[in-house]
Amino acid sequence: MQHLAIAPILLPMLTAVLMLLPPLHGSVLWQRIVGSAALLLTFVCALLLLGESLEVTQVYVLGSWQPPFGIILAADPLAALLVGLTSFLALVTLLSSFAGHDQGGMYFHPLFLFQVTGINGAFLTGDIFNLFVFFEILLIASYALLLHGGGKEKTQAGFHYVALNLLGSAFFLFALGLLYGTLGTLNMADMAAKAAELTGEEALLAKAGVLLLLLVFGLKSAILPLHFWLAKTYAAAVAPIAALFTIMTKVGVYSFFRVHVQVFGEQAGELANAVNPWLWPLALLTIGIGSIGVLSSRHLRDLTNWLVIVSVGTLIYSVALNHPKATAAGLYYLLHSTLVTAALYLLADLIGSQRGQAGDRFVSARPLRHPTLFSGLFFFAAVAVVGLPPFSGFIGKVAILQAVPSGAAQLWIWPILLLSGLAGLIGLSRAGTIMFWRVRGNRPTEDPVSFWQVGAIAVLLLVSPLMVVFANDVLQITSEAAARLHSPMEITMSELKVISRNE
Repeated sequence: MQHLAIAPILLPMLTAVLMLLPPLHGSVLWQRIVGSAALLLTFVCALLLLGESLEVTQVYVLGSWQPPFGIILAADPLAALLVGLTSFLALVTLLSSFAGHDQGGMYFHPLFLFQVTGINGAFLTGDIFNLFVFFEILLIASYALLLHGGGKEKTQAGFHYVALNLLGSAFFLFALGLLYGTLGTLNMADMAAKAAELTGEEALLAKAGVLLLLLVFGLKSAILPLHFWLAKTYAAAVAPIAALFTIMTKVGVYSFFRVHVQVFGEQAGELANAVNPWLWPLALLTIGIGSIGVLSSRHLRDLTNWLVIVSVGTLIYSVALNHPKATAAGLYYLLHSTLVTAALYLLADLIGSQRGQAGDRFVSARPLRHPTLFSGLFFFAAVAVVGLPPFSGFIGKVAILQAVPSGAAQLWIWPILLLSGLAGLIGLSRAGTIMFWRVRGNRPTEDPVSFWQVGAIAVLLLVSPLMVVFANDVLQITSEAAARLHSPMEITMSELKVISRNE
């Protein structure tokens, strides 16, 4: 259990390396078996890590080198919860790819696991420079996964995606340079302790670095006006990859929570809450543009893209509220929205494959082979994603609405959040009416329906009612994660030295 904090990084990374070597290299069957086993073990480790982190933050000092020169991993409830979410999502989406998506090109399985490595590392790192490193790992893997299967559309979307993220990475490095030059460290615990001491010109330089991070994390999470890359990118990716990508925008949201709340939060002196004046309007505008996109969508995949953007805006709003109650509600909503939108991506692909040339477009087409099954899954997903009872989206949105400060703010914030749900309900109702009721002819496709795809969708959707049944337990976990996030960093430099000597 001593090395549990690093296990969610090492397990997928080492498995990916092994897949590049004989005898696993070249055998899709063995890669499926070994890859799914590695992700299942990673998920178990994440659950164990979550249990331990609820008692005390798990700190792992690599090589016993002390910060600011050494690298540490810090697994608090927030990090462990999101590592568990990533591992579960990756396992289910990998299983869905067994329907044939994983055979569209070489190195699918190693790249998939390298992607998980980067995401888990971003959640677990206690150093903002290594947050950049893990960002690059997950992005490099995502570049190749986006092109999986080939085609002009993927190449064009991939070019734009790579160019934008390279620009974002450059700004990330500029921000790190400014922060290191003023604070003398990039260890998050050390930064939180030193931020309050900055004054004058040093505080202004550090604030410039903090605002650059707003730009970087805004690009990663796809908030307005940096959201335009998401629709083309997710539309071009094969369904299991698009479903996995739903967690990538949440890495950007997590970075807002970790850096702008915990490091540059209330205790940061002149740098305290430096980005909050920007987050409020950006979050609400992101919800608004996402809602318009939902109403104007012509494809189910495109509609799901805009639902992801609406969920990002809602989560950024919970960051802007800057209160433990809002953070706890936002984390609950994050779990819900990630899994349900991932299910919608898989469902859009499955429905599209059954409708011939019409695909998932909102036009009349030939009937589906299993209309009751598909319409039932679609209805379940639609009710869950728009936040109607009795599913988890309802609890998440109600919790966020309750966290809005009483007074004038409720008069204009509540309508925006509620209208976004109404827009989703209208858009999905229109989609379901056209795809399931407007059919031409009476000969459905003869293509078989894959058990892997249907099973993956069902598992992802099943989590929503389970989150309602165990809502009290889940909210207790998210509340503990929020309480730790909004409290001062618990691990001091002297405590790190004691931990290192004990190891």
